[in-house]
Formats: sequence, C-alpha cells, structure tokens
Amino acid sequence: MGCAASRPVKGLPHLSDGSLENGSQDTKHLRVKLVLLGDSGVGKSCIVLRFVRGQFDPSSKVTVGASFLSQTIALQDSSTVKFEIWDTAGQERYASLAPLYYRGASAAVVVYDLTSKESFQKAQYWVKELQKHANAGIVLALVGNKADLDNLRTVSTDEARAYAESNSMFFTEASAKTAGNINELFEEIAKRLPRGQPSLTVKQQ
Repeated sequence: MGCAASRPVKGLPHLSDGSLENGSQDTKHLRVKLVLLGDSGVGKSCIVLRFVRGQFDPSSKVTVGASFLSQTIALQDSSTVKFEIWDTAGQERYASLAPLYYRGASAAVVVYDLTSKESFQKAQYWVKELQKHANAGIVLALVGNKADLDNLRTVSTDEARAYAESNSMFFTEASAKTAGNINELFEEIAKRLPRGQPSLTVKQQ
C-alpha cells in the first residue's frame, strides 16, 4: 500500500542537506529534512498523506523510489517546524537508494506493521543502518502502524517499546487509517529537534 497521492520523484532528486539559507539562525522557525523508512506495505505513505492532507486511500499504489511532501506545524511556544518529508520505497530493490534520502536528515521515522513480525525485524535493520550512517544527533522515532488492527497484532507494545528505548528512540503506535497518533508523532519529533544548530535553521521568507 503506497497512498500514492504524494509526489513521486523521478531520477535522482536534489536532496537538501538542511543547510542554512542566508546565514539565518532563527531558532523559532526550523526547516528539517525527515525520512521515512520501513518494509513495503507497512503504511509509510499513508502516514505521510494522513499528516499532510488528512487523507487515507486504502486502494493506493506502492511507492516507487521515493516521494516528497512537506508540511509545517506550529508548536505551543509559537515556533514553527517545516518538515520536508522523503517517503522511501520499502521494496528490497530500492534499499540501496535509501542513503540518498536519509543523508543529511534531521529526523527519521522507522515504520513497521504491528501485525507483521517480519516488518518489525526489517525495522530493526533500518535502525542499525541509521545508527551507522545517519547524522549524529538525528531524532529517531519507531512507529508501529495499523493500530486499528490490534486484534491481529504479532508485535507486542512492550517488545517494541523496549527495543526503542534501548536504541534511544521515541516510540508510538499509530493508525494512518483512523489518524490515531499521527499528528502527535510529528509534534513529538518537532519538540525533540535540537534548537540553535545551523544545520536545522533557515530564514523565513
């Protein structure tokens, strides 16, 4: 399932490294690169589409390569965070392209399907890849999607939470179908972003 209303990227895109524009260090307004990783069919694109457009498409197509969407949120302290979201394809044949998308990312969301033990194992693979190759200080989140199918779960909440805590990750279970915990996921990531780092801040136009 790809929730394919997101914009596909053809060829090798220009991937922003989140660097400063015009030398600004305005920590109230951040623009951050965020990447979603996980096995095919876990609902990465559906999470993004629900967050950005408030939509859910159960008949959507599988993402090819990667898709890009952006969304800005306002926090209670009056600061804003613009997420530039790269939704990567989960199929094995695209795995070698993933570093192009998580390079320079300030945050990464690793998604698994809580009804699929195999997808949870694949999520652990992506966590290890991020730990080896991603930016130091990257904000990591582990998300068990399809919480609406709790009666079919094969990955317990306790198991996933323990794994996330042992790897210094924020953990939540969510449902792109019902919108449960979707906005809260991105709000929590926004709160955890370090302020005052040149690699994260940009000037508002």
